[in-house]
Amino acid sequence: MDSIQEQRNFYANFVASSAGSNDERLIAAFASVPRERFLGPPPWSIVAGKRYVITHEPRLLYQDVAVGLAVAKGINNGQPSLHSRCLVACAPVAGDSVVHIGAGTGYYTAILASLAGPTGQVIAYEIDADLAERARENLRDLPTVRVENASACQGALPEANVIYVSAGVTHPPATWLDALKVGGRLVFPLTPNTGIGVMLLITRRSETAYAAQIVSLAGFIGCVGGRSDAAAQALAAALQPPPLLGVKSLRRGTAPDATACCVGHGWWLSTAPPA
Repeated sequence: MDSIQEQRNFYANFVASSAGSNDERLIAAFASVPRERFLGPPPWSIVAGKRYVITHEPRLLYQDVAVGLAVAKGINNGQPSLHSRCLVACAPVAGDSVVHIGAGTGYYTAILASLAGPTGQVIAYEIDADLAERARENLRDLPTVRVENASACQGALPEANVIYVSAGVTHPPATWLDALKVGGRLVFPLTPNTGIGVMLLITRRSETAYAAQIVSLAGFIGCVGGRSDAAAQALAAALQPPPLLGVKSLRRGTAPDATACCVGHGWWLSTAPPA
């Protein structure tokens, strides 16, 4: 067996196991998508703390590391184990309609497409024109994927079973919540202006009820159009240890009550189950 494929197989099992999963579909997705294809030609810049370490060795890309996509802009291909946890949480299945926001050059878009299968579809939004063009080229052989060089924070999104977000917001845009089908899952980085935030999973239980849970801590580059200084301040206060302890639901259009643990404009997080 090719040594790179051996490395991919080990990597795929590692990132799935780190998320507590033995899902063969998830393992196959990470094992089959060639990460180096989505990172451009070598040398590659691997994130090491606040610095980058340069390598020409493709096998090193199959470590649990983030890799630079647009280093000058601070844009990286994110840490695989974090994405694995998020994928386990939102659980894309065959036939799902998926929206990927902040697609970068398309690596995790390709993994989402693998999980949604030939009967599913993935619409990927990337606001950076260069990255969007690279994503289109990288994903050209996947007929179920469409790449939009556009903001996902302006205008309505198509209805989706899964909305997967790879850029930090200070609040969940109403259009994202509206686009979720009943039973649909939204996983996104809820992040303040400075410091670490959380990956939040929202599941639409009915037309008006949304379950919520923390998947993990997370830090992401900001989502253009999805940030507010006032929301960032409220979120930073809510994230003081322990961060958003016991959150169980997201409420919309109602006055916060004693169960509120983070309050935004028109939405709030509650420690009570969905109404």
